[in-house]
Amino acid sequence: MTVMIPTMSQTPIASRIAEVALLHGEFTLRSGRKSSYYLDKYLFSTQPDILSSLGNMFAQRIPKSTTLLAGSELGGIPLVTAASLASGLPSLFIRNKKKNYGTSKQIEGQLAATDQVVIVEDVVTSGGQVLEAAEVIAASGAEIVLILATIDRMEGGRENIEEAGYNFDSLFTTEDLGINTKS
Repeated sequence: MTVMIPTMSQTPIASRIAEVALLHGEFTLRSGRKSSYYLDKYLFSTQPDILSSLGNMFAQRIPKSTTLLAGSELGGIPLVTAASLASGLPSLFIRNKKKNYGTSKQIEGQLAATDQVVIVEDVVTSGGQVLEAAEVIAASGAEIVLILATIDRMEGGRENIEEAGYNFDSLFTTEDLGINTKS
């Protein structure tokens, strides 16, 4: 039996992400910054309705020249998988560090120097994690045509990514999710 999951448009999906993944309190982000809110990527990327909708939204933003999608461990894996299913493009997974057993790979999947890659990311604050993933891909000789995030926290990540020489886009910003960071 196949279950069809309806997809949502921009505003309802933003509301749904905020509903399930926006936490309030005192949090330390990966960048080391303190924050009064946290967007828990695992709370939104484990919901079938959200994940299906995000996959379709990613597919609409992928440049036509793209030959491969990439996502980094762990939060990017369900997102890049959804984008791959929606777009029909193959994907690969980037480990945070090379494994020291089996094939000893840091990249799982097929990557060629001729690939045009879009990296699918979850939440961007400073851009540090996705830039580390970009370095791994760039070392192979492949070209990164876009870094595409689910949410831009608007805390310097876009600027850091663009300063590193990459194109950046996001499906949502914190403002789209109703988060007022200026108060």
